[in-house]
Amino acid sequence: MTGKIYIVGIGPGSSEYLTKKAIDTVEMSDYTVGSIRAIELFDSVQNKIAFNVKDLLDKLEEGVELAVGGKTVSVLSTGDPGFSGVLNTVLRLSDEKNFPKENIEVIPGISSLQLAAAKCHIQWDNANVMTFHGRENIEEILPVINNGKITIALPSRKVKDMAQFLLDNGVEANRKVVVCERLSYPDEKIVEATLNDIANSEFTYMCIIVIYP
Repeated sequence: MTGKIYIVGIGPGSSEYLTKKAIDTVEMSDYTVGSIRAIELFDSVQNKIAFNVKDLLDKLEEGVELAVGGKTVSVLSTGDPGFSGVLNTVLRLSDEKNFPKENIEVIPGISSLQLAAAKCHIQWDNANVMTFHGRENIEEILPVINNGKITIALPSRKVKDMAQFLLDNGVEANRKVVVCERLSYPDEKIVEATLNDIANSEFTYMCIIVIYP
């Protein structure tokens, strides 16, 4: 008997942004796979399989194998599974094990990018939306950074490094930038400054950078 895999978006981090669908799905699952930070959002989690960055692939593969064996498995994905989430990774692992795609369901979540747009009062359907998480092709931001639209991005490295990269590639030092740090957490911080100021500031890795035209 083949099981079921739910890829569950858990929002930007605070339990306030969990959907009822996400909570109900996790509560009815036999196993829950996710980072420690993600699993801690749920009061009643059966058979936790927690991972860190180093063993993420191994734990996701373990979850898929459990589903192949007939179990119902929830895989937690920060934000929305389809935006810098684990959707593609889980689909690839499932395909390698011949797990039927029709037994995989994606539960959307609220991306930190959406929350950043809301905090900044941005109609984000007309923005350049980009992610560089886990990627080194940061130069892809250059063709769009001067197209007259707001750019909202998940940096691949430190925010100050992305700011310096833009400065090094001719973007104006006084360009308005907003950095949204640790969105939805009690110590959330939203900093508005120039690109030059951001290049000389320190932030945690949990940031969204908003660059204005």
